[in-house]
Amino acid sequence: MILIKNVEVYSPTYLGRKDVLICGEKISLIEENIEFKNEKIKIIDGSLKKLVPGFIDQHVHITGGGGEGSFRTRVPEIMLSKLTKSGITTVIGLLGTDGTTRSVENLVAKAKALKEEGVSVYVHTGSYEYPTVTLTNSVRRDIVFIDEVIGCKIALSDHRSSTITNEELQRVASDVRSAGMISGKAGILVVHMGDGEKGLGPIIESLDNSEIPARTIRPTHVNRNEKLLLQSFDFAKRGGIIDLTCGIYDKLSPKRVIKLALENGVNPENITISSDGYGSWSNYDEYGNLVKIGVSSVEALYKEFKAMISNENMNIEDALKYVTSNVAKALDIYPKKGAICENSDGDVILLDENLDIDTVIAKGKVMVENKEVLVFGTYE
Repeated sequence: MILIKNVEVYSPTYLGRKDVLICGEKISLIEENIEFKNEKIKIIDGSLKKLVPGFIDQHVHITGGGGEGSFRTRVPEIMLSKLTKSGITTVIGLLGTDGTTRSVENLVAKAKALKEEGVSVYVHTGSYEYPTVTLTNSVRRDIVFIDEVIGCKIALSDHRSSTITNEELQRVASDVRSAGMISGKAGILVVHMGDGEKGLGPIIESLDNSEIPARTIRPTHVNRNEKLLLQSFDFAKRGGIIDLTCGIYDKLSPKRVIKLALENGVNPENITISSDGYGSWSNYDEYGNLVKIGVSSVEALYKEFKAMISNENMNIEDALKYVTSNVAKALDIYPKKGAICENSDGDVILLDENLDIDTVIAKGKVMVENKEVLVFGTYE
């Protein structure tokens, strides 16, 4: 058991200064004052600190992304401490461009490994390509029968995608939605958006010509260019959820885009942020030749959260929503995740006076304390 004393609690709504008791993997009690005298209870002094929900990063290439520049550019798998040091206690893994040398089997196995090591993990079946790569040869069966799988991924408006038709897009979205209903999961279709001229056009056309709810389809990387961004605002205003990627361009960084979105009448609950961690970023010349490649960091999520407060004067409650409660609600795991309340999972972060990550607790276990990693992955 862990008892955090005298700490300012953000759920992400500010709850005041409280004591918080975590038993097993759950938050058991939140009171003005909790007194226990037992040497088996770990007591953490929360004075001068803020307690916030663990971050949820819904777009991480946990088995490594990359590969666009031949085999040597394959990004390695992520290690546990890379997540926990960044305050990430729940992660959603997915494949990227490469669904050939990487597989859904590998993805699910990595998810199970990270779960054993101490964090919460979900995944999406599929990759950039169509027909969709799966584990059971069926998007529906992957979602319904594999515990970790909550949705599917494809790519649009990108030279690396399979250039699928609107009918094919509708078919995958329908499968995902039906599977989600059957299994009681989110049942979402994550769509990697590239720089192609069509932008969100195929998604809008597919929704206009079907009965698929807008919330089923989740375009990500929508802040990669201004035209795509404005299209995404319209999509969000019709009830869709858009995902902003950290570290694309400073001009279109989430911290700046959110302000613009709110000015355009977008409901803030329809906006989430993710890191695209351990995926590769790549630049191409006018002939489609790769000229530069690099790797994204999961730490970008925390840095963006802090920048929203320090650079854009956003309050803590609002900044937290984009990396905690909004994401949890979008994934149908709220308030199990994304909140600090009784019976929520014991996933919390203690921030110091400078909003630096001091302590990270995942599923009721201290992973980072006093800025030092206590629990490492098996091969770290």
